[in-house]
Amino acid sequence: MRHVAALAGVGIKTVSRVMNDEPGVSEATRQRVLGASQQLNYQLDMAAGSLRRTGRQTLSVGLLLPSVANPFSSEIHRAMEDSLAARGIAVFAASLDDDPEREKSLVAAFLGRRVDGLVLTPIARSQAYAIPEHSRDLPMVFIDREPVGVEADAVVTDNAVGAARAAAHLIGHGHTKLAYLGDRPDIQTARERRRGFIEELGRAGQSTAAVPVREGLHDEESARQAALEILTSENPPTAIFSSQNLITFGVMRALKELGASRRVALVGFDDFSLADMMEPGITVIAQHPERIGKLAAERLLARIDGDGGAPQTYVVPSELIQRGSGELRPPAG
Repeated sequence: MRHVAALAGVGIKTVSRVMNDEPGVSEATRQRVLGASQQLNYQLDMAAGSLRRTGRQTLSVGLLLPSVANPFSSEIHRAMEDSLAARGIAVFAASLDDDPEREKSLVAAFLGRRVDGLVLTPIARSQAYAIPEHSRDLPMVFIDREPVGVEADAVVTDNAVGAARAAAHLIGHGHTKLAYLGDRPDIQTARERRRGFIEELGRAGQSTAAVPVREGLHDEESARQAALEILTSENPPTAIFSSQNLITFGVMRALKELGASRRVALVGFDDFSLADMMEPGITVIAQHPERIGKLAAERLLARIDGDGGAPQTYVVPSELIQRGSGELRPPAG
């Protein structure tokens, strides 16, 4: 704060008023202080009092997820809480909504509260904006998607491998008319799952040019509409691969509306509660978010405790779980 005050040519109390958005400061002075704070990459320390602890730790970490409402995200959150509770470390979670600007603002908010580390599912094109803090020994671990522009540990699923396994499974049950329903193509995991699925079709000698591909499906309703469209087309698929659980929910609704749940095969990426209670049960490529959360917590603790080894990417294998929907065979003839 002293550096900001010196650069802006004001007193420390003026800097404090501006950073806390208090009255009594002219607009010209306010802008000068804000400009100086940006130039110096200054973040308001909202946990300064807590830094009097031994080791200057706040005993808190930030967890940034696509959406805490998504079952996959909530399982990661719970696994991290369970792993870090023994150290008395609290996990504060926030939803990114897969918005790059929201990612940056939430990272800044957590940094302002001096968390001891960050676990982040990135969506911005680059995470280079976090280098200043990371280089000052702020531990960071990325999950689900690998970072761009910054070197840090990452814990991910074998997305392309899992999607290829889904395609091979459907092909193995006699399907030659497959469709792909995917998330936004700007999301790393969505691109990998599409790549794995399409490449497996090619390896099996199937034409990929005619495969119905619907992307940009980020919620249940958009997936439902896309599934209804392809299932009522002139040449509907006999099998569908849905690339994440919210899309799977939308496909399930469409199949039920059309009375096609026992006629069209379905494999979804991501497991979910009660998948085995459907009729038929939903075959999935399970990601094991509990393992991802536990491993991310272990890596973060290791970095907090001083592990200075080279960053690594840890891959948690996915698993095909057969429950019935993915084992349906295409109609004869």
